[in-house]
Amino acid sequence: METLHTAALVTGASRGLGAAVARALAARGTRVALVARGQEELQRTVATIRATGGDAHPIVADVGDKRVAHAIAAAAFALVGPLDLLVHNASTLGNVPLRPLMDTDCEAVARAFEVNVLAPLRLTKLVAASMILRGQGLIVQITSDASVNAYAGWGAYGVSKAALDHLGRILGAELQGTGVRVVTVDPGEMNTRMHSDAMPEADTGALLDPEVVAQRILRLIQSGDALPSGARVEAAAWELRP
Repeated sequence: METLHTAALVTGASRGLGAAVARALAARGTRVALVARGQEELQRTVATIRATGGDAHPIVADVGDKRVAHAIAAAAFALVGPLDLLVHNASTLGNVPLRPLMDTDCEAVARAFEVNVLAPLRLTKLVAASMILRGQGLIVQITSDASVNAYAGWGAYGVSKAALDHLGRILGAELQGTGVRVVTVDPGEMNTRMHSDAMPEADTGALLDPEVVAQRILRLIQSGDALPSGARVEAAAWELRP
């Protein structure tokens, strides 16, 4: 199958959508560096990719800790080479169980911004410079419909994802002409641990499988040149194809 990109860094990649995207990229021949906090889950995901012939490497780190941002970027370059794809998937809800924004700890809101907004910005700044020098690269941000819809109880997550959306628009405008593009993707509601943490009573049968969403995101990545840089798109708009 066609290789989408040569080398990629995927955050929040130990499980859920991040792991599914990493597996899908590796299956297409991309060398993938996976970042997550949970060492055991991350190692299992990497082992699964390697067992099927994929080139995958774990980086155990908290993207929300600004002190390790440079170390994450350096490790990714050392493990898979110059990156031409960066996928910002790592996210946090804030307080769990969810609660009204007025009752949410300000520290939880700050943590949501650290993980959901500042971590992507930091890694983009560190990775995009090399992309600009080579005149090519794609940055994919994973957002949510909570960024455009006001859901009671989803305040910390929603406002941080709204900021991420606009971050993508600004970076898209500022990187015009460099060969580096930014796309923000709403994957839809998926059957993941995060969704279960947020809505434990939800009918999981009505939720999307992350593996299906990952294939849609791969098609989007493959067709990304058709999108204006800075665009916010819904994964469901990209039909699956062989």
